[in-house]
Amino acid sequence: MERARLGSLQAVKSKRGTAPLELVSNSAAQTRKLGKVLGELAAPGDVILLVGRLGAGKTCLAQGIAKGLGIDEYTPSPSFVLVREYQGRVPLYHIDLYRLDRLEEVIQLGLDDYLYGRGVSVVEWADKGLSAFPKEHLLINIEHLAATKRKLTLVAKGSRYTDMISKLKTKF
Repeated sequence: MERARLGSLQAVKSKRGTAPLELVSNSAAQTRKLGKVLGELAAPGDVILLVGRLGAGKTCLAQGIAKGLGIDEYTPSPSFVLVREYQGRVPLYHIDLYRLDRLEEVIQLGLDDYLYGRGVSVVEWADKGLSAFPKEHLLINIEHLAATKRKLTLVAKGSRYTDMISKLKTKF
């Protein structure tokens, strides 16, 4: 593996095209910038699953995705309402599973209208229901490294998301 720089984000590049893309963000602004680029690349029907501990930066990344979709309003975490919907060039369905404890609860939410709809679904705490989501998705694991430093691992599940990661690499 060789190290590369994507703008101000650090990346580890693999020789294999389908390997996960690992990025290191040194600030919330960099995390939002990555999110903005993902939002610009997003298309109707995309599903982006966010995984990470409390305070890892999931909402920060989701806010960047919203900006990339042309949404200017503040996009807080929907922890207490579970789903917030925003209108941009493509609708954003911001879903947060923090308050749920079991896979059955995730399934009972009936998220199919969002996940298979005409918008972009961004799911925080997706690890609480991974098997309930479409097989094809972009999974982003966010790890806390230091006060403002995070490692983001992007895993493409399906050709659409492999293509998205390839395009993401060209944007920096």
